[in-house]
Amino acid sequence: MITKLAGELRREVAVGDAAYVVTISPTGFTLVVKGRRKGLEVAWADLVSGEAALATALNASLTANLAPAKAPEAAAPKRRAAKQ
Repeated sequence: MITKLAGELRREVAVGDAAYVVTISPTGFTLVVKGRRKGLEVAWADLVSGEAALATALNASLTANLAPAKAPEAAAPKRRAAKQ
């Protein structure tokens, strides 16, 4: 027996070293970098309607800010080797 999706379902997904949050709702799904608010939103109707809607979803994925923040580099300055 399959349960209908009545509300939102949120899960964390690890892709490589980055953590993302996937929110599945009755209207579509959202993929966001963990700790951020904006991400990629795709409606179910856009996903299943055909190539034109899929192209729109792909363009949205290219413009969405889904890149995780880079780790800060070491704060200590690099030292040069002493001449002998």
